[in-house]
Amino acid sequence: MNKLEEIVYHALYNHPTLKLFVRNMYQGVFDIMPRKANFIANDYDMKEGYFFGFHDISPISRDETKVLAQEIAFDFRMPNPNEGINIGFFDFDFGKIGKFHQIGTSYAWNYHKGCRLQWLDNHRIIYNTSENNVVFSKIVNVQNKSEQNLPYPIDSVFVNGVEELATTFSYERLQFCMPGYGYPYSDESFLNKKYPSETGLFLMDLHTGERKLVVSLAELVDRFCNDDPTLYYHYVTHTEFSKDGRYIAFLYRRKIDGGDINKRITMIIVYDRVNEELILLPSQVSGSHYVWNDKNQIIASCIIDGKSCHVLFDMNDVDNFKIIAPSILNQDGHQTFVNDDVFITDTYPDKLRQVQLYMVRITDGKVEKILSVNSPKKFLSKSVYNYIDCDLHPRVSPSGRYVCCDVCYTGKRSLFIMAL
Repeated sequence: MNKLEEIVYHALYNHPTLKLFVRNMYQGVFDIMPRKANFIANDYDMKEGYFFGFHDISPISRDETKVLAQEIAFDFRMPNPNEGINIGFFDFDFGKIGKFHQIGTSYAWNYHKGCRLQWLDNHRIIYNTSENNVVFSKIVNVQNKSEQNLPYPIDSVFVNGVEELATTFSYERLQFCMPGYGYPYSDESFLNKKYPSETGLFLMDLHTGERKLVVSLAELVDRFCNDDPTLYYHYVTHTEFSKDGRYIAFLYRRKIDGGDINKRITMIIVYDRVNEELILLPSQVSGSHYVWNDKNQIIASCIIDGKSCHVLFDMNDVDNFKIIAPSILNQDGHQTFVNDDVFITDTYPDKLRQVQLYMVRITDGKVEKILSVNSPKKFLSKSVYNYIDCDLHPRVSPSGRYVCCDVCYTGKRSLFIMAL
């Protein structure tokens, strides 16, 4: 963002619906301007009519021979209950996307986070789906086609050869509080209560399907809500295991009852599985997107001292955080680590509807633009209840050799992979 855009952005931060209106009007002024040429730094391949979803999971298998994807049946509207989407994988050979192999159909998905499709190892995948209006998760072996149904939907997973775990929470509650991120089905959401003790963040054993409540919404309110809790609906979302499985980070959010649906109060909280304690990151009651590296560090989008920035938190000393490249990374983004010292982040569309990818070095704050492409205005959500945006959501492959994104510069939502 330029200086004027940054001033307006922060002035309207606490009025998100007004901020979106001003943004749309501002971009509209530039609709008559010619579009910039796309810039793609390295060799790439893409497949129109497919997407993956959120930035916190790599769709590329550990051996980098397959790429998970969801095949688009329709676009520009959210799915109705029991409208499915085909899921499967592409063959992948040194940067080239090959044949698509359908594995199944998910009936619990959205454009932003997909169906939480992800690899457990080189041969097994897991994803959310529904049957008879009940949401659950399914494990499929892509080699022998064996299947295992689990009683609850998943968000993120941790597999280390001994443990196979997944986080889970109420997707109905998430959809109520944050439309476009949950699913249109009933579950144990306890929506008749604003901060129930019966639900919150759960941990599910993928071997047995059993789950335990790690922290309830009532406990989160008791520990971290310094306001009148009855003014809000409370919920959790955006969970992610640290690479060693010791920590589980998540967003604790609350939405004003009857207020602006786009306005939410956020805290980034980490659960330490070893010491069984909750750790509040000092993000000044802000936070949107984040990822872990192998050093138990988190890079997160936050608002610090009134300014949007990317912040590095280290679990060895969370209070001694570091703001990375603040003059360039001055807006929200979705991050993915290339290695422990380098990450990639994206931007939302600028006034000319261009979206960018930046590669960022933590040690000295060096920022390199590696992608700039158009995001046509037809992919702009007109309503929070019809969330159709196509964010880049960069996701780096296990080796760090490739980055996978969702793009729409051809006019069609597409899966895009570029060499790094």
